[in-house]
Amino acid sequence: MRSIDSVVLLNDDGTPHGSAAKVSVHHAETPLHLAFSCYLFSRDGQVLITRRALTKLTWPGVWSNSFCGHPAPGERMEDAIARHAFNELGVTVEDVRPVLEDFRYRATDSHGVVENEICPVYFATTPDAVYANPDEVAEWAWIAPYGLMRTVASTPQILSPWSVMQVPRVLDALTHPRMELAA
Repeated sequence: MRSIDSVVLLNDDGTPHGSAAKVSVHHAETPLHLAFSCYLFSRDGQVLITRRALTKLTWPGVWSNSFCGHPAPGERMEDAIARHAFNELGVTVEDVRPVLEDFRYRATDSHGVVENEICPVYFATTPDAVYANPDEVAEWAWIAPYGLMRTVASTPQILSPWSVMQVPRVLDALTHPRMELAA
């Protein structure tokens, strides 16, 4: 039975080498593990940004992409994205597609907790209204993709470090969400 409370541990080359309880891996010496980031679009092309709940272990209260998460060991990434979208935002997702499959980062928050992830970036759409889980999301807003790009450029300090790194790399796909991003 797969545990949704476990993360996939990775070797430096990205190959899986086991799993660990999610609550045990995020600390000052966080091992490399698998995650994902998703940018969610409305049918009219707006992108959802979320402010992380103040109770989050890492980067509490900062604005970020729509949602992030970890696939459980053995879980397909698309299934993990659908699970997190529903659990965090109360929405279903459609048209899930990778836009930056090789994204990897390491960052330390103000409390000394390290994120160390291979974190492919996905886009998805939803026809649903957001009903955010307050344990995950403090606030949310639908904005134009250009608004997100301006925010990254002008006030990166209010955003998660992964969003600041991702947005410039997915710029073309962000402004044309239906466009495939060249490898």
